[in-house]
Amino acid sequence: MQPQERNGWVVEQRPQRNAVDPYRPYAFLAEDERSADGEVVPVATVFLTNRECPWRCVMCDLWKNTLTQSVSVGAIPRQIEYALAALPAARQIKLYNSGSFFDERAIPIQDYGSIAQIVGRFERTIVECHPSLVGKNCVDFRDLIGSELEVAMGLETAHPEVLERLNKGMTLDRFARSAEFLRRNGIDLRVFILVQPPFMRPEESLDWAQRSLDFAFECGATAATLIPTRAGNGAMEALAQIGEFTPPRLATVEAAVSYGLGLGRGRVFVDLWEMHNRPNACQFCLADRADRLHRTNLSQRILPSIECPRCETLS
Repeated sequence: MQPQERNGWVVEQRPQRNAVDPYRPYAFLAEDERSADGEVVPVATVFLTNRECPWRCVMCDLWKNTLTQSVSVGAIPRQIEYALAALPAARQIKLYNSGSFFDERAIPIQDYGSIAQIVGRFERTIVECHPSLVGKNCVDFRDLIGSELEVAMGLETAHPEVLERLNKGMTLDRFARSAEFLRRNGIDLRVFILVQPPFMRPEESLDWAQRSLDFAFECGATAATLIPTRAGNGAMEALAQIGEFTPPRLATVEAAVSYGLGLGRGRVFVDLWEMHNRPNACQFCLADRADRLHRTNLSQRILPSIECPRCETLS
């Protein structure tokens, strides 16, 4: 299937988009995160409402809370101020926009100055961006905020054939070149990695999660986040029906984070979003195992595993 055909197929599978307000973030929260220097710091995370990403990745469900048109100049700063007024004090801020912060159709470049005035008081600002849009705007925004900038890029997987089928619109070489651009300009890199993406056999998923962590750190990542691949966007359910996708076992996720931490090359986190709703996990030990992963995220240590004889075939 060619990229244009994939685009059409992905859109055809979608359920209805959520109603969102262009002057309000669709979500925001306070969280703690282990910083690069080993300190646990409070972080304000703001999920911005803006135009949908131009790529149609097979596994993505973030489009649900996006708009079909660009927001007006001034809307994004208002969203950030709205969230911060409701959140406790924090030392770092994440601005996640269901796409690319440096997509000028999503975040108007005219708003960079106003955004920088708001986030400049934080020690670190973390944004997300597709590798193809990493460039001069990153450097300009870094200069405006006057503090540390970190850019999160979705590698998804180091498996080249699976990456192509995900419809991400990038290659491993493109990712590596964007990572090198960030490194040369003193901008830290965070990498998102899918555990068991579609089109990957479950028995290969741990190996490829490990290879993806290797690749991320070889590209200079200071942090990597492992995301257990989930359904919920229509396309993933369609792929599950034909045997092209199954959610990863929790044991696979646990083994992947242990491998990453064992490398000692940077922080490794597990995305715990919807962890308590995993369809194929043992309900007797799931809460304890999710808590262990949360503590692992904060400590960046490999903690004793949770023993549960009931879930040997389910975990």
